[in-house]
Amino acid sequence: MSSLHASAVATLERWSAPTPGQEALRERYLAHLAEHADGLAKACFPDHLTAGAIVVSPDGGAVLLNHHRKADAWLAFGGHLEAGDASLADGARRELVEESGLTSFDFDEEPLSLDAHAVEFCSDRGTVHHLDVRFLATAEPDAEHAASEESLDVRWWPVDALPATFDDMYVLIAAAVTRVRSRQSSSPPGGGSSRAPAE
Repeated sequence: MSSLHASAVATLERWSAPTPGQEALRERYLAHLAEHADGLAKACFPDHLTAGAIVVSPDGGAVLLNHHRKADAWLAFGGHLEAGDASLADGARRELVEESGLTSFDFDEEPLSLDAHAVEFCSDRGTVHHLDVRFLATAEPDAEHAASEESLDVRWWPVDALPATFDDMYVLIAAAVTRVRSRQSSSPPGGGSSRAPAE
């Protein structure tokens, strides 16, 4: 994972955090990677980086979530990085496809936000902290999707009628919706994003 490690460091070093809290997390993630050559691997205990994506409709009015089987909660898509991932964005895109069943979406390769949280079911050694790097994807609400073995359900939700979930999840969704809506009014389509077709 040495090339992925280098890519992750480069991504976080050039990312401009939008708030002091996000900057503190960015520095924490970089310090973790500096101290741990295996800092992206699930085996790195008790902390390791993970990657995922929040899927929002192009108008910012709805978000696609999965009812995670182990967490028993509505969450965004994401998980552990793998040796075959070329970058954090690549890992997030892979997790999104695996967990959502989406066959077509736009994916922004600039990180959206960082989120560190405790996970009780990740390791039999005890509580793990996932140092999440989240990306933004957009897809049409009528796009084909399906639940994976890790999920009980995958469903679109209006952003003004979200299901009960963790407080951090609401913050992440709000950041995704804000980016989508701001780019609608201030940026030409396609900037910084890539179309991910069905494989």
